[in-house]
Amino acid sequence: MNITRATSILIRHRYPLAAFAALLLMVVGLPAEAATAPAPGNDVSWPQCGKALPKGQSFGIVGVNNGTANTTNPCLATELSWAGSSTGATGQPKVALYVNTANPGSAGSWWPTSNTYGGTTVANPYGQCTSGSFGAACSYMYGYAKAYDDANIRGVSSPASFIWWLDVETGNSWSADKAANRADLEGMAAYFSSIGATTGIYSTSSQWSQIAGSTPTSSPLYTARSWLAGASSLTSAKRMCSAAPLTGGGKVTLTQYVSSGLDYDYSCI
Repeated sequence: MNITRATSILIRHRYPLAAFAALLLMVVGLPAEAATAPAPGNDVSWPQCGKALPKGQSFGIVGVNNGTANTTNPCLATELSWAGSSTGATGQPKVALYVNTANPGSAGSWWPTSNTYGGTTVANPYGQCTSGSFGAACSYMYGYAKAYDDANIRGVSSPASFIWWLDVETGNSWSADKAANRADLEGMAAYFSSIGATTGIYSTSSQWSQIAGSTPTSSPLYTARSWLAGASSLTSAKRMCSAAPLTGGGKVTLTQYVSSGLDYDYSCI
């Protein structure tokens, strides 16, 4: 069918405009959803400082840290402003945050010695953190403290209003004790939950398994949403939405792929 004949049919039968657009797309060989599919999102952080940022993104996810859990992204304010210009049109918020995570133990520049941080004595499910201990109790407090810092001293306004993604990668410092690493991430999630914020997990299945292992149903991480890295293209990012989440009770809501040196993110919801 040619475009002239398609137009004649639609006008004669008084089809709605949406049907007219869909039929025209079919005539030229494009799927109907091509006209309405939103653009992907992007995530940026300190590596993009001083560089041109993407344009036309549906949503933006901004890294709060400067590559490690105890630092601040020097371009955070600029990149948050960029994310605020996102167009929306997906199930993701226009602006979200991600934070670097780690469990360095004695290798870190700071390590907790009690269950108190930020003026609060924390209800620690792993017991009392004491000086010289690097097990689950102090790991939990380390994670809690880093999340507290991310929300309070990095320059984030209204921290409770954001989704906070925990960036879990083998490139950072981790304990050989997977249970302690899970406790560390649970401490971060606990702090964000205490201010009313939502937490998700960014990783690959292999890195998550190596760092945290299997997540028990009793863990607050068990139902966390997953943001999966590792797709090679938009097409494979879409397929990855059907992959297993990082934790047994979670759901894959975001996938990531790299193109022309930029991180792109596809919303599965």
